[in-house]
Amino acid sequence: MHWIMWLSALGLAWSWRCMRLEPNHNWNQRWQRTLKLFLLPPLFLLTTATAICCMELQTGVAQYWFDGLSLSAAIGFLVCAGVLSLKLLIEVWQSMAQIHTCKQLQLNGQLGRLLNSPIPYAAQVGLWQPELVVSQGLLDILSPAHLEAVLAHEEAHRVYRDTFWFLLLGWLRRLTVWLPQTEVLWQELLLLRELRADRWAAQRVDYLLLTESLLLMVKAPTTMFDSSSVAFSSAAAPERLIQRVEALLTEADSIQPSTPQAWAWLLLVLLPLITISFHYLSHEIYCLFLR
Repeated sequence: MHWIMWLSALGLAWSWRCMRLEPNHNWNQRWQRTLKLFLLPPLFLLTTATAICCMELQTGVAQYWFDGLSLSAAIGFLVCAGVLSLKLLIEVWQSMAQIHTCKQLQLNGQLGRLLNSPIPYAAQVGLWQPELVVSQGLLDILSPAHLEAVLAHEEAHRVYRDTFWFLLLGWLRRLTVWLPQTEVLWQELLLLRELRADRWAAQRVDYLLLTESLLLMVKAPTTMFDSSSVAFSSAAAPERLIQRVEALLTEADSIQPSTPQAWAWLLLVLLPLITISFHYLSHEIYCLFLR
């Protein structure tokens, strides 16, 4: 029974990831669809693996070799998830230790850290309460007006808690890198994240200044602090850069906060956990008749 459950979960996860990502000019629809295709498969696999382990604990050792195989696969998947989460937390700790060696400074009323690098760079680094990091190269090439635009973009990442949420998304990305379209969906999420921050900043500073700042920082690295950072130059590949510039110049619709109805699909993730209660009930009935 459990091996059928595990194989079904793998089949559903694979088929969901094979769904086509239709290009859409509505940023809100793109955001919701991309999140759905990215999140649903790994979360469904995690809850299925958890359900299988719980049911095996209820009934004892697996009676058949294929049930034992499914249990081993479920445990292995959960162990991999735990190891990857620990690895990510270590990376965050290392990044925070690195930026704490940098000098503090005040920029437009914001407290940040100065990175001694000639490469123009600005990012939020950390988890729920990230720290602003800017490089000396950024301060050298940007005017005060352009710098204000970049800082407004970084403030948007702090408001949306992008460092925290994208750390979790990055964890799921590493966990299911073997599924179809994982990297495609990840790059789409990075782009939409930057578009959201661009639109938030464009409501507070001149969008032309923001566009010019983006073009000035084309050569900046996408990241200098790995998974714990959210940088202004993220998703700055040529085709992504064009989309960001066009979105700013055309004043495309901003990505609005999600409504509870938009997350109704997450109820599918709970289905494997619901089976635990039914499994426990059927096991009790089975034991009762045996007596």
